[in-house]
Amino acid sequence: MARSVWDGDRSMHKYETNLAAEFYVLAALYRSGADAALSLGNKKAVDITVLHELGDTTTVDVKGVAGKHDWPADNIPDKIRNNHFIVLVSFEGHFDDPKEVPRIWVVPHAEIEKFTKQFSGRRNVSRAKLIKEGDDYRDNWKSLLQSRATQP
Repeated sequence: MARSVWDGDRSMHKYETNLAAEFYVLAALYRSGADAALSLGNKKAVDITVLHELGDTTTVDVKGVAGKHDWPADNIPDKIRNNHFIVLVSFEGHFDDPKEVPRIWVVPHAEIEKFTKQFSGRRNVSRAKLIKEGDDYRDNWKSLLQSRATQP
């Protein structure tokens, strides 16, 4: 039997979850026909860039959690970025089971603030608010695939 990432040392847990979330989103974009590229590194504001036919780009910040938790949002910039999206990935407590499909929300950066909550010393994207008010963003892959050059 293969060793689970949950066995032993959990110090790599957050890194593994985020990396798995980024590759999951990248794979979904490729499967949808997007020309997308992953940014590698630990301290970055853009995880994935999507190049559209007209030459414009859409940038993506991927946030992943292994369980049914809020997403840390301290590194989401307050200043609104055009053509930038936050993709929230929840592995729903089944991170170590590749047969389980994560839940995904694709939220424009300009709209993420309505789902955030401030706590003492940290800011999170609220899972409860997304579930209650975020149906329009659930599996909203098409928003990442649309060229902004053709929109008014």
